[in-house]
Amino acid sequence: MGSCLSAESRSPLPGSPSSPHLPNMRRRGSRKRLGSRNSSFDYRKEEPLHRIPGRLFLNGSSDVASLFTQQGKKGTNQDAMIVWENFGSRTDTVFCGVFDGHGPYGHMVAKRVRDHLPLKLCAHWEVSISSEDVLREISLNTAGSMNSEDTTFVSADEESRASVDLEETEKHPEIFQALKESFLKAFKVMDRELRMHANIDCFCSGTTAVTLVKQGPYLVIGNVGDSRAVLGTRDKDNSLTAVQLTVDLKPNLPAEAERIRKCKGRVFALQDEPEVARVWLPNNDSPGLAMARAFGDFCLKDFGLISVPEISYWRLSEKDEFIVLATDGIWDVLSNKEVVDIVASAPARSSAARALVESAVRAWRYKYPTSKVDDCAVVCLFLDSNSNNLSTAFNAKPKVQPTSMDQIDNDNEKDNNLAVLTSLDRSGTVRTGEEVLPGVNEDSSKQEEMNSELGIDWSALEGVSRVNTLLNLPRFVPGEEDKKAAGGTKARK
Repeated sequence: MGSCLSAESRSPLPGSPSSPHLPNMRRRGSRKRLGSRNSSFDYRKEEPLHRIPGRLFLNGSSDVASLFTQQGKKGTNQDAMIVWENFGSRTDTVFCGVFDGHGPYGHMVAKRVRDHLPLKLCAHWEVSISSEDVLREISLNTAGSMNSEDTTFVSADEESRASVDLEETEKHPEIFQALKESFLKAFKVMDRELRMHANIDCFCSGTTAVTLVKQGPYLVIGNVGDSRAVLGTRDKDNSLTAVQLTVDLKPNLPAEAERIRKCKGRVFALQDEPEVARVWLPNNDSPGLAMARAFGDFCLKDFGLISVPEISYWRLSEKDEFIVLATDGIWDVLSNKEVVDIVASAPARSSAARALVESAVRAWRYKYPTSKVDDCAVVCLFLDSNSNNLSTAFNAKPKVQPTSMDQIDNDNEKDNNLAVLTSLDRSGTVRTGEEVLPGVNEDSSKQEEMNSELGIDWSALEGVSRVNTLLNLPRFVPGEEDKKAAGGTKARK
């Protein structure tokens, strides 16, 4: 229920060492980044990214997807999301992803990964496909006489080769092998670029990423961190069920904890939140990261934290209806089945993601009345654009979110002007209830005003009240402040 904990947000454990060297570690990392020549990207050079047709990253919807994110009560919204139709210029291919940033610069890391990881994945996928075509042609011309040494020029690097074995090659189609290799390379290059970036301090800031590529009936997922992907499908009795497609990569998993400890990192939970295992430096009670894999967080990369994605494959069937990608602000308060039922109960596809986020917010206030609501981001990908199974209203024409450059520039300007220059010891990588940045903790009414200005029609949400019945939650009156939210921080972020 949290991602990072700062060194000063609590007292050190009895007998634990102090942290005088941590600021020095940060300065050394910063000097290395500032001296890099490989981080010459600036925002103006990235403007064409926001004009790519079929690429959605703001609240809205298209024929096949619904997106919605809402800022919590802990500070600036550090969640990001994307749906990219016709991915790689393939009409049957879609890329989706959600990213949950953490730390003082987490919002910048999440958006950077959102904008650049898909491009890197697409580029490596093209290279992989071209390499396969070359190999196939050579194989035909040489009648199988080529040995392994002849193929090394198109082989994956050592990390990729180690992850692809003969059994998987026989079990999965070619698209999985090509995309698996591409995911591994893209994630590795993305993390390396973040380390060298001159304008984003990723030493104690990072992001999760759960991403997928759907091509026809094939689905390949790459995941780091504790965001999650869940499939809504029908069982043999035609009942809607939830299938979890990813594993939450947290330090409490035995394999993850073993790797971290072998690298001299420490894994333990605090006494006041025994259910949340965290990653700590060997000689310092910081930063307390609640995930075992992430982009960024370079203070822990020598101590067991990795950005290598867990990659999985799924062949879709006619019984599969939709996929939900969401950050942990959703999963901390809703079960997989509740999420699937809420999406299926939405009156229209265009409002499904928003219905889920608003249900999660109500669940936060009901289950954790003394905690501040977390940021939430949701992508709902519908697998059959002509299906009526989810709702009789799903045939209504959805509104497509405009992505004007004015909105992009304003969003970027606000991000860069945030008060993120606080010291590591003060802000660390946690957003507690007592340290909310002034001016960025906007209420939901301002979110509504922005949606109204952008022309989003959410009038189809009349049926969302059914969600309360599904969750057994009390009726929530829009605009009513949670009077109990002032005390405590049960779910630390």
